[in-house]
Amino acid sequence: MRIAEHIAAIADEGRRLAEAARHAGLDAPVPTCPGWEARELVRHLGLIHLWAASHVAFPHEQPALANEAAQREFTGRFWPELGVFWVDDDDLIDWYLRTNANLVASLESAPSDLEAWTFLPAPNPLAMWARRQAHETAVHRYDAEAAEGAPSGFDTAFACDGIDEILRGMTTQRRLDVPLTDPQSMLVHAVDANDRWLVTMSSDVVTVVRDDGRADCTVEGTASDLYLALWNRTDDSQLRVKGTREALDTWHRTFRVRWYQRG
Repeated sequence: MRIAEHIAAIADEGRRLAEAARHAGLDAPVPTCPGWEARELVRHLGLIHLWAASHVAFPHEQPALANEAAQREFTGRFWPELGVFWVDDDDLIDWYLRTNANLVASLESAPSDLEAWTFLPAPNPLAMWARRQAHETAVHRYDAEAAEGAPSGFDTAFACDGIDEILRGMTTQRRLDVPLTDPQSMLVHAVDANDRWLVTMSSDVVTVVRDDGRADCTVEGTASDLYLALWNRTDDSQLRVKGTREALDTWHRTFRVRWYQRG
């Protein structure tokens, strides 16, 4: 996907998230984020948008921040009018939409040769930030719709892009929560795009190649269903698993993306 497509997705998915949160109500539990209500989901994503936009509009090294309060204080320096943590419930969703628009504007106005701190492999910093925020927003839009009670999936191209990001980007930059004694592997096959990723989990690291190959299990499904399952947003009922489930169960048990132990 092109950078412009990722930026458009940030705006569209953000709008849909806001609509779902309004309809669900801020007190609604978010079943896909246990322990959260819609209020915390909206706050979290608004803060993430400000954090991402700060790296694009005011490039800097990522500082060492001990907790979410420190992140709020740091991020609030860049846009004081948005760095109000937290606004009243009556204004919270509108505040979120402003942080979303601020992020979109920062990405759209950034130079193509932007030099900025990044944390995932990408052709360039602008591509990384646009892609990461597109999928951050999309997954949390699904969460907001789950709180509303009517979550919807993703088109094939976007979901394949998200699978590739989580497998070849997010996963390989993290250690497994629980080191493995023996290597495990799974082949992820998006049947509607005929795309495949071979995932090997060994000790405390993960390697991924975008290719076919022998694996302990093959996990097949639509790109949307695989995307959601890999983000631990759904169970495996829509997927076909061939071979032993051990590698897939290991994924569900050990792969988590945390933001100060939340999110």
